[in-house]
Order: sequence, then structure tokens, then C-alpha cells
Amino acid sequence: MKPLNEQISEVIEREPVAVFIKGTPEMVMCGNSYRALNALAAVGAPVTTVDVLPDPQIRQELQAISGWPTIPQVFVKGELIGGADITEELLASGELQQKIDAALGTEREQKVEAVALELA
Repeated sequence: MKPLNEQISEVIEREPVAVFIKGTPEMVMCGNSYRALNALAAVGAPVTTVDVLPDPQIRQELQAISGWPTIPQVFVKGELIGGADITEELLASGELQQKIDAALGTEREQKVEAVALELA
């Protein structure tokens, strides 16, 4: 089993849009996580989520990697975009659509999937 920080880094690097949330797409446990997912859905982004709730270590490792203190954390092509407020601001200004289109192209499948990290 890979160390947790490596697993988190791989999700951030591998997935076009990675969102670390509280809960799952089907059962979001945090209003801010819900807001971030809605903003990404509004621009047709394919989203891969990781639930930070199963183990406090996930959140600690994520914060060490990103330097961002809160959840959710939205990454596009490995770049930290921010949390719910920033994602919604980018949506309102049209920048989120531009950023997603530039990173992923306009021909993309909108999907939402969850990835579970292997915990020790």
C-alpha cells in the first residue's frame, strides 16, 4: 500500500478535476462541498471526488500538500483552484468555464465519481 500523501498526490495529478470533499457525491456532508460540486456541475466539469471524513490523516496530508486549510479543495489539472467561495466566484465571473474549457477542452463527458484512498 502506498503512503497516504502519495495516494493524494496521484489523485491530484491524475484526475482532470479532483475535489476533496466531506462526504460523497451521493451524500455530501458539508454545505461548502455541495456548493463547490454544484459550481463544477454548472460548467460541465468531469469531477473525481475524495471523501476526507474516513480518517483525519487524509485532511492533514492534503493540507500539507496544498497549503490550503479548509475543505473542499478543488484542483484542475493538478492546480489548486481553492474552496467553495473561490469556485463560486470563478463561476459567476465566467472564469471557471474558461479554466475548465482551457484545461480539458470543450468536448468532454460530464461525470462525477468517487475515489477511495487506502487507509492503513
